[in-house]
Amino acid sequence: MERKSAKELRVIAEGIRLVTLQTLASFGAGHIGGAMSIVETLAVLYGCELRCDPSNPQWEGRDRLVLSKGHAGPALYATLSLKGFFPKEMLSELNKGGGRLPSHCDRNKTPGVDMTTGSLGQGISAAIGMALGNRMNGSDSITYLIMGDGECNEGQVWEGAMFAAHHKLDNLIAFVDCNKQQLDGYTKDVLDMGDIGEKFKAFGWFVQKVDGHDTGAILDAVEAAKAHKGSPSVIILDTIKGYGTFAAGLENNHHMSLSKEQIEDAVREVTARLEEAKALAESEREVLSNV
Repeated sequence: MERKSAKELRVIAEGIRLVTLQTLASFGAGHIGGAMSIVETLAVLYGCELRCDPSNPQWEGRDRLVLSKGHAGPALYATLSLKGFFPKEMLSELNKGGGRLPSHCDRNKTPGVDMTTGSLGQGISAAIGMALGNRMNGSDSITYLIMGDGECNEGQVWEGAMFAAHHKLDNLIAFVDCNKQQLDGYTKDVLDMGDIGEKFKAFGWFVQKVDGHDTGAILDAVEAAKAHKGSPSVIILDTIKGYGTFAAGLENNHHMSLSKEQIEDAVREVTARLEEAKALAESEREVLSNV
């Protein structure tokens, strides 16, 4: 895929954030906090890094994404819709009985979802299996994994970390969304993990830490992870839960009921940022075309 600039990726990110809000509005409640903190990462992956074919979601040569923090599904659903995996109208099925967009990701229901997730800690095992299987099959596919910092309380994460390092799975690139909050409160109060990056480093992983809302920094980190050989990679994302919306900074923003006024105000603000991002990206293209 063609590399995009940070400004172009910001356009994609604000587009994902806007559609995620509209998707949550269709149900009136949802996991807004953890969905909004991974928007920029999804923009980078689906904007220019993750190899996929929306017309053939099961293409064997594709890269895989395991969204282990499956409750952040609304952001992934918005991304997949914008990418063309399914029509935007399907987003109205979020959390609806018989619908194809459950509260947590389900590979059997949603086109483009590679793994059913939501039981925190288990996604790393699935991602490791995909990465190891692809290597055994001679595939050059990359498996991406997104976990939460609260999720790293699970022992299964660290069993997986040992296994992946032992098998030198350099076709596995993980992200830890460090938004400092989890279901029951702040991570430092529930079970303080200390420096998660240093822990992964001690387990034998290639570790990078970036601003998780800076698309350019995330892009550079992904490309450095792709170039690294001999061990799995993890990118620690310094994020804010609920970023870019009214949910940012709230203590109980894991799952919220959303009023019509809150959604309308948020949509208006994100739409304004999207238009600003488009103008900056267009200005950049004009400058480059004249060089």
